[in-house]
Formats: sequence, C-alpha cells, structure tokens
Amino acid sequence: MKVSVLLLTLGVCLPSFAAADNNANAWFMYFGDHPIAKTRWGIHLEGQWRRADLGLKWQQLLLRPGVNFQLNQKVALTGGYGFIQTHGYGDFPLPATAPEHRFFEQATITQRVKKLDFQHRLRLEQRNLGVLTRQPDGSFHRTGWRYENRFRYMLRTNVPLSKDGKIYLGLYNEIMFNYGKNVARNVFDQNRAYVALGRDLGHATKLEVGFLEQTVQQRSGLVFEHNHTLQVAIYSKLPFNW
Repeated sequence: MKVSVLLLTLGVCLPSFAAADNNANAWFMYFGDHPIAKTRWGIHLEGQWRRADLGLKWQQLLLRPGVNFQLNQKVALTGGYGFIQTHGYGDFPLPATAPEHRFFEQATITQRVKKLDFQHRLRLEQRNLGVLTRQPDGSFHRTGWRYENRFRYMLRTNVPLSKDGKIYLGLYNEIMFNYGKNVARNVFDQNRAYVALGRDLGHATKLEVGFLEQTVQQRSGLVFEHNHTLQVAIYSKLPFNW
C-alpha cells in the first residue's frame, strides 16, 4: 500500500511535458544463490542477457557475482560487484555503448504472513557509469566516469497454484531512487512491477516465465521509458559441496 501511494505521488509530480518512450524487450536471466555446505556462506552468481525490440537488438548485458552470508533463518546478507554494458535502444537512445562498474550491499528479510512468505530486499549500490563524449569525427567515446548512489527496495511473494506448491505465481514490485551530489533531475530512477508463472524443477531449481513493466526516468528527467518486458529466469539454490 505504501509503495502504491508513493508511486501515485510520483506520478502526480511528473512534468506534463515529459516524453514517453515505449519499448518491447526480452530478458533472459540466471540467478544462483549457492550455499557452501556446512557453513553460513554462499556464492551468488547472476547473469542477465537483456534484449530490445522483442529480442532482436542488444539492450544490456549484466554480470553480478557476490558473496552471501546467512545471518539467521530470516535474514541473508549479500555483497558483490556488477558489470553492466548498456546499448542504445528506444526513441531516446544512448549515442554509444556505455559501461558501468558497480558495487552493492543488500539484506534480504523473509516474513511469514498467514500462508505466504514475503521477501523484503533492500540494496545499496555504488555506481561508476561511463561518460560518453562526442569526438571531432562525430563518434562518441568514454572519456571518464560518473559516480552515483542508488537505493532499491523489492517486495516479493510466491502464491502456490498447485497443492504441492511446485506451480506458483511469482509477484514482486521494486522501486529505485538515486541520491548524491551527481544526481539532479532523476531522484526517482525506476519502478519494476512483475508477474510470472513459476515451476519447481527439482534439484533446488525453479523456472519462471513472466512479464515485467519497467518505468525508467532517464537522467535528463524529461523522458520516461515504459519498457514492456518478457522475462525468462532460472533460479537455483543448488549447494556447493566442496
């Protein structure tokens, strides 16, 4: 409810002259949280192959390894690094491919409400984004780095659709805010609303196929992307028995 009210407030505050950029994308993803046997530690392995124009063109490549620590039954901590390469897409694209190096810290808190388990994920990110500058020949090249901070909050639950729970409906919403001296017009960064059909494949592995509605405010503050995105994801918690 609080998230919905916040989004409604943001919507009321958006400038009436902002341009809308509608895109149809497809994301193919792997999320691995692999516990190390007989310890509280684990390894996070993540890769995302994000495509624009219904999968025909590049949108982003994301690689995000990390280290997990199970603080207790309800709280897991993660820290790691992300490499992101963003390509130009949509009606207001980047002039050239831009890299990003990112560090992150997060806490995932599990909460039981009646018969459903909810996950609250809070993440801080320290982002170094490549700055693109036009060259004398008209091309663009990275000439420096721009530092920004971002806070993310995601609320997620799975609703069982079968008696054994192996088929389920996955639901989440995640909202992101930028902060720091290098952030001017886009304190609100983006929101992601997600619904998917999930299947437990056994061996601590799940498959989800769903739809993500991503709303992004570009750095200028004058363009809002509405990215209608097909998502195919593999989730694995297969332990590493070393």
